[in-house]
Amino acid sequence: MNFAAVLAESIGQNPDLELEIPTWDSPPASTEESVWRALHEVSDPEFPISLPDLGLVYGVDVTDRTARVTISFTASACPCTEFIKWDIRDRLLKEADIDSVDVEITWDPPWTADRITERGRRALRKAGVTV
Repeated sequence: MNFAAVLAESIGQNPDLELEIPTWDSPPASTEESVWRALHEVSDPEFPISLPDLGLVYGVDVTDRTARVTISFTASACPCTEFIKWDIRDRLLKEADIDSVDVEITWDPPWTADRITERGRRALRKAGVTV
């Protein structure tokens, strides 16, 4: 279950806006790259934008079949932190080479809109957000 999508619909966000998932020309070169690609399928609860495209993913490390994902949020009082962490774990545990997932939160450096990718900016504009 994608908690982000359920939450977005429950707060009146447009469920018809779809997450733009990149297409890849080649198979992932490493498990770490597989994790990054999978994270593009995890969206922010309020907008159809992936966590990497929103600039929330600060780092990925894979050791001994454990994915460690370092993330931040757009606000320290974000009410969706647990939903997002659950969606990350749920998606990454579907990867063949991942048995466990640790999600670490950081506030250093603080998130700013400068971290949003161009694909993320297009998705936000499509959702009616000025960036």
